[in-house]
Amino acid sequence: MITQQADQTVQVTLKEKLKEIFGFSQFRGDQEAIISSILGGQNTFVIMPTGAGKSLCYQLPALVCDGTAIVISPLIALMKNQVDQLNAFGINAQFLNSTLTKAEMNKVKRDTLDGTLKLLYIAPESLTKEENLDFLKRANICFVAIDEAHCISEWGHDFRPEYRKIRGIIDSIGNLPVIALTATATPKVQLDIIKNLQMEDASVFKTSFNRKNLYYEVRPKIDEKKQLIKYIKNNKGKSGIVYCLSRKSVEEIAELLNVNDIKALPYHAGLDPQTRMNNQDAFLNEEVDVIVATIAFGMGIDKPDVRFVIHYDAPKSLEGYYQETGRAGRDGLEGNCVMFYTYDDIVKLEKFNKDKSVTERDNARHLLMEMVSYANLGVCRRRQLLGYFGEYMDKDCGFCDNCVKHTERFKAQDEVVLALQTVLQTDQRFDTDHIADVLTATENQYVTSYEHNKLPVYGKGTELNESRDFWCSLVRQVTIYGYIDKDVDNYGVLKLSKRGRAYLEDPYPVTLSKDHNYEIVEETKNDDDDNSATASGSGNAYDEALLGLLKAMRKKVAKEKGLPPYVIFQDPSLEEMATTYPTTREEMAQINGVGMGKVAKFGRPFIELIAKYVEENDIETAKDVVVKSMVNKSKVKIFIIQQIDRKVDLEEIAEAKDLSMEDLIEEIEHICYSGTRLNLDYYINQIMDRDRQEEIYDYFMTAETDNIAVALRNFGGDDVTEEELRLMRIKFLSEVAN
Repeated sequence: MITQQADQTVQVTLKEKLKEIFGFSQFRGDQEAIISSILGGQNTFVIMPTGAGKSLCYQLPALVCDGTAIVISPLIALMKNQVDQLNAFGINAQFLNSTLTKAEMNKVKRDTLDGTLKLLYIAPESLTKEENLDFLKRANICFVAIDEAHCISEWGHDFRPEYRKIRGIIDSIGNLPVIALTATATPKVQLDIIKNLQMEDASVFKTSFNRKNLYYEVRPKIDEKKQLIKYIKNNKGKSGIVYCLSRKSVEEIAELLNVNDIKALPYHAGLDPQTRMNNQDAFLNEEVDVIVATIAFGMGIDKPDVRFVIHYDAPKSLEGYYQETGRAGRDGLEGNCVMFYTYDDIVKLEKFNKDKSVTERDNARHLLMEMVSYANLGVCRRRQLLGYFGEYMDKDCGFCDNCVKHTERFKAQDEVVLALQTVLQTDQRFDTDHIADVLTATENQYVTSYEHNKLPVYGKGTELNESRDFWCSLVRQVTIYGYIDKDVDNYGVLKLSKRGRAYLEDPYPVTLSKDHNYEIVEETKNDDDDNSATASGSGNAYDEALLGLLKAMRKKVAKEKGLPPYVIFQDPSLEEMATTYPTTREEMAQINGVGMGKVAKFGRPFIELIAKYVEENDIETAKDVVVKSMVNKSKVKIFIIQQIDRKVDLEEIAEAKDLSMEDLIEEIEHICYSGTRLNLDYYINQIMDRDRQEEIYDYFMTAETDNIAVALRNFGGDDVTEEELRLMRIKFLSEVAN
């Protein structure tokens, strides 16, 4: 254990080690002061953004002090990554976790006990094991570093119950100084960490959360696969991370990227440890460009040149989002952070919380609503993020999508005054939702039980013809702009700031932003967007001028071949062509509802038309836009095709796969629409006579649409069933279109 103050000799030694081992000529920010604090035996609390050099704050002092430093870390990936780096520097560092064999564990313990090990990385779960505690009590431990310290707090984004036991475990080992480090802690979480670790006497080092080199952007989750492929191809050769909500999504997106000629590997807790380790190493060694990972598991990848971080699904919290985006541009160079957003992802995340305790569920919902607010507000993204972590920024950053695209603005004065008055009249004890409820006279048990329905401000918001969503947005924005403070002790509770009180004395117009609506395609176009707006700027996802030409071509081809236009290509297929501009047979075959069979039969004039249009209008072609479909590995579909080839009755096929007849026919329709020709004559002949078949077949030959509802109305009382119509439509399209 350290007992003496770090003197001048130690400082010289530190700088020598910094240069000799890590290759740096000088310390960054507060690193030197932090290291001096822990070497001086002082409990130390470090809040420092990802990429600012937290790891060095405990690695370097471990090298100069006598004994072994324990590093408590929740991420196996991060442990391995840091141990590999330290070993490469010639430092004896090891980890102790579930991935080791018994023999490997024994070697780590021997190295610790004989004093040759400088840093021992250990998971909190491993720390609680009696056998590990016994050996640590016998070892010469100099200090304890707690990485990702936000895991201690139930108000944090990655709460782990094991972390709340750490203080007691440290005390059982000995009287050791502690350094706790985190990149993502709100003011409330910071207080919770200090209280739980009993570090009220700690030296606190807090640096700005602002990562100036990171560009933040939120996109609507519409045609997200195409957007993803386009974005990564536009950043060819650059390293990136794609975060997904589930292990299944991770596997699917990794496969999708590979099919589209992007080198990618999956990374999630469901993979066996060796595969996970190999995939991580492949990413670090630049054998692949992209790693696809689960949000919940976390990456812990210490790679300085990650150029983009894409959230394919919404994260659980702003803390998680900030931490994950923080893995981009750790070398201070280019770092792009893109999130695909839809409220559906929030709904899914809420479902994950249903089995938690009431308190945990409420906390999780608060965190999710902060995420919703971040996505939807038209305010500078950086101001929102920094404000969330208690850091005020007095002007827009100019380097996020909301700043670059200039979201629609408006002036508000009476509205701001009214909102601030409501915070005061409700005794500064409530959150944003409650303020909005009072302003819009939204009756609920809290409004009535506190008699806020009797306040002068009650219902005043509706007199200004503004909705509850408007007031929620306004309150959040004026909070970001410093007129309202969040109560550190009570999550979500709003209080007027000095600036807010001054504003009520002398109000003036405040410029606010309208919220986004990411559930529809917005009429803004980004150079990297997948044609999210049309060439004519109408806001549709397709090029209307090209769509008109394609429909005219379809009509011409249909007339030449004596077929209904929908048989050639259906409207959704034409719309996709007018979005992705396929100019080769292979690209055309990737369009939904087409397939190579239809390309061979009808594709040539359409491809020539699109190629001419692309050339005349100087449009980027589908080479960078079309998403190649993953090979269909559906065992059910393969089974259905094989059984139909063998002329097995449909009832037997449905029973074999535990499908209803309706579901089976739907599967067969999907197979047919993808361009596969199916011969159902053997079955149709059993259930329908020839005259009925010919009547329905002739109808589809002359109909303007293949819509079943329209067909049912056409046959009226002729006792034709929906099932018969659907089966005959499959027969008709297989013979004529495929």
